[in-house]
Amino acid sequence: MADAPKQKRQLVNFRFYKLDPAFRRLSQAEQDKGKQEFAAVIEKYRSQGLMVFVYSTMGIRSECDFLVWSIGYALESFEGMASETMKTGLGKYLETAHSYISMTKHSVYVDKHSHPGQEGRRLVITPGESKYLFIYPFVKTRPWYVESKEERQKMMDTHIAVGHKYPSVKLNTTYSFGIDDQEFVVAFETDSPDDFLDLVQELREAKSSLYTLRDTPTFTCIRKDLPDLLSVLS
Repeated sequence: MADAPKQKRQLVNFRFYKLDPAFRRLSQAEQDKGKQEFAAVIEKYRSQGLMVFVYSTMGIRSECDFLVWSIGYALESFEGMASETMKTGLGKYLETAHSYISMTKHSVYVDKHSHPGQEGRRLVITPGESKYLFIYPFVKTRPWYVESKEERQKMMDTHIAVGHKYPSVKLNTTYSFGIDDQEFVVAFETDSPDDFLDLVQELREAKSSLYTLRDTPTFTCIRKDLPDLLSVLS
């Protein structure tokens, strides 16, 4: 029997933008034209197979107004879309506040755990329809990596068990070793900010949290369709 084809890892880009207030002082016609150009670029890359999701951070984070979450198989697709959007009438008034690159990868800790919709296909991110997205880059301390595999697994078993107590929160873990400053980017989808807050608070009590070096900045994002997001901006 032939071996099953190897599944490709996905590349992931979380790109946060800040809108220059000067854009809102343009005429309505100029604003509309700029937003239409921006939307056309996003739709172009979607039609080429890039998954693109947009979220508002207006009124939530001071240094950024919205997120473009992109998932694909080539770094060049992120480069191309960013370049083309920044050349639009809207893009000329945008500043990139943060941008994180990561990649999907099988976890070494969850083989014996089952959680519907989360651990089954870890090389493929399948964003749901949840209203909220919570994102942060994550770095562990170096002592974590010199602990024995058995000790790390024991701590992660507890960590994962806490997560399973909150089935309303879907976790997407992606990896950045060597391709960006952080080691992971974690993105939690949920309709319940209450559950997410309680989950994170409970995880602080897990032993594995002793090995967290950095897990900020943290972004709270509201999912939008593209026309609604552009309407929120101006």
